[in-house]
Amino acid sequence: MEEWIPWGQPQTRPPRYDVLFEPVTIGPLTARNRFYQVPHCNGMGYRDPTALAHMRGLKAEGGWAVICTEQVELHHSSEITPFIELRLWDDQDIPALARMADKIHEHGALAGIELAYNGMNGPNLYSREVPMGPAHLPVATFTYDPVQARRMDKQDIRNLRRWHLQAVKRAQRAGFDLIYVYAAHALGFLHHFLSRRYNQRTDEYGGSLENRIRLMREITEETKEAVGATCAVPIRISVDELLGEGGLYQEEVEDMIGLMGDLPDLWDVTLAGWENDSRTSRFGEEGEQEPFIRNIRKLTSKPVVGVGRYTSVDRMVSLVNKGILDMIGAARPSIADPFLPKKIEEGRFDDIRECIGCNICVSGDFTQSPIRCTQNPTMAEEWRKGWHPERVRRAKTDKPVLVVGGGPAGLEAAQTLGKRGYAVSLAEAGTELGGRVLKEARLPGLSAWVRVVDYRRLQMHQLPNVDTYFDSNLTADDVLSFGIPRVVLATGSRWRADGVGHRHTLPIPIADGAQVLSPTDIMDGRLPNGKTAVVWDDDHYYMGGVMAELLAEKGYDVTYVTPASEASTWTRNTMEQHFIQKRMLEKGIKIRAFLGLDGIRPGLAECVCVFTGKREDLEADAVVLVTARLPNEQLYQDLLAARERWADAGIERVDAIGDALAPATIAHATYAGRRYAEELDETPPRDDALPFRREVTALAPL
Repeated sequence: MEEWIPWGQPQTRPPRYDVLFEPVTIGPLTARNRFYQVPHCNGMGYRDPTALAHMRGLKAEGGWAVICTEQVELHHSSEITPFIELRLWDDQDIPALARMADKIHEHGALAGIELAYNGMNGPNLYSREVPMGPAHLPVATFTYDPVQARRMDKQDIRNLRRWHLQAVKRAQRAGFDLIYVYAAHALGFLHHFLSRRYNQRTDEYGGSLENRIRLMREITEETKEAVGATCAVPIRISVDELLGEGGLYQEEVEDMIGLMGDLPDLWDVTLAGWENDSRTSRFGEEGEQEPFIRNIRKLTSKPVVGVGRYTSVDRMVSLVNKGILDMIGAARPSIADPFLPKKIEEGRFDDIRECIGCNICVSGDFTQSPIRCTQNPTMAEEWRKGWHPERVRRAKTDKPVLVVGGGPAGLEAAQTLGKRGYAVSLAEAGTELGGRVLKEARLPGLSAWVRVVDYRRLQMHQLPNVDTYFDSNLTADDVLSFGIPRVVLATGSRWRADGVGHRHTLPIPIADGAQVLSPTDIMDGRLPNGKTAVVWDDDHYYMGGVMAELLAEKGYDVTYVTPASEASTWTRNTMEQHFIQKRMLEKGIKIRAFLGLDGIRPGLAECVCVFTGKREDLEADAVVLVTARLPNEQLYQDLLAARERWADAGIERVDAIGDALAPATIAHATYAGRRYAEELDETPPRDDALPFRREVTALAPL
């Protein structure tokens, strides 16, 4: 039987934090503390129900009092393909949801389900049913689907109430304790009925405020009557669309809540749309929603939960003591650290993995892939690989490990190996730990990302079996001389300065005398000569926009060039593309889309239209190339070339991980570090075997 090592010892918790561990009454139920994991998507849904159940159950183990699902589609006539959420279309869906509720209950938490009828947000690409909403309008999807919703008539509304009630009863049978009435984020039919932006009706369901809340009231009353004294019924509502009086706005929603103040058992308050409610740290500080939610508690005697990417324990206590919130809601902080409540309860504040607000978790939903987290590489691997964020398997041998490189992959590998019990030597070429993260955290808007380094550095300081050596720019001969049997290279990568990226797979022509810089150069302190700079973004994530912003702040006349349709186009998956483009425009950066950079001469960037090939030269004293990266693999290649010397040197294996193997996101790097540490000395799967578990759809009878 495998021996697992839990990490962290309880400390003395200051009494001022005791308020966070008071029970809270929610209708007929009692939550054991004030920590509430609000509904959040994850890219697993109906495809990976067991992996999803284990992920939610682990949060219950981590001390969250309430654990909620993501959106759960309640009827086949409103589905949001290609997004992969949960479904409760009929009784066939009950077992998958029951498995989740059971896993949550195993650790004493309450299970909540967010029933969703997306209405005008559902293009129905799978069911091919005609979408419905309060008005004849195009569907309000993220991808501008060429589909319109039809205006619901009275019979449609009666049908929808019946479908919702059927789903409520199924959710009850599946074992859920809280059954949501969902009216938030502009992602569901009730929000569409509440907002004048969508609701243009003149019947009893449109016009006045009382009419626009009528359907929400009816469905809430019907849900409460159906569940009786067995379940609680929260309402999730957005208090502002940030559109002024053209949409839902704070004062109007406060009036709505005032009219229904004590009808639900809990109010879960958010902003709309989702991109405003879950802004990245680059565009939103912790607690940014507080001005919008501070009055809600005065309008109801029922508990109120809200979010704000809260990681500061003192701020959580302040929210409760000021009467702003009764429960601390979290999606992203519960992903970064599923054991956040337990660590606070035990006074283990240095062990908390603080969310960095990068929204790589959100990208899982947008790319229909299992959720990932930069801070928590075990996220979504709880069942698939058997990983646990707070426990590791004891080392199978006493053979030491040399980790070369103190960036995100190396730090994650070193601290996890140390927790397993291995003797670890971490060699860092520089004088600080952090690698690319430390450099990127100094760029505009990315300061919160330094938490990736802070957490791992603190963890290593608690491990007597992990030693760190700075100024260690090792050669292959150095590594061979140490005689350490296992060597893992996490030496990172560097940005290319030859134009190779998505558009060009070979270097572009660069004339003598042209000034060309890469992000590596900029982060190392080199700046362009002259006054004008072109930033060529063929990476399409955040770095190109950040480089342009940095240069603009330093007074350069900046033109941002991309072959894509918009700046930083991949950041649509982190819901910040429009914020990036807005900030760039506000800083006076000229954005030139659909242009390719095909060559560089002194003072000129040679560009072409990606459609017609028409040439256009842009003045540029310097060109910053944000394209691809090259792994820092020289040490790895030198060691591979010296393989015949390994045995005499006592070396058994040499591995490259993270950016040193293939550059990618910081989340990929921490995952690579964790994977190396988890799998070291474990029995490997057969060469042809999957390295993780999966669920396969059962064939229906012919």
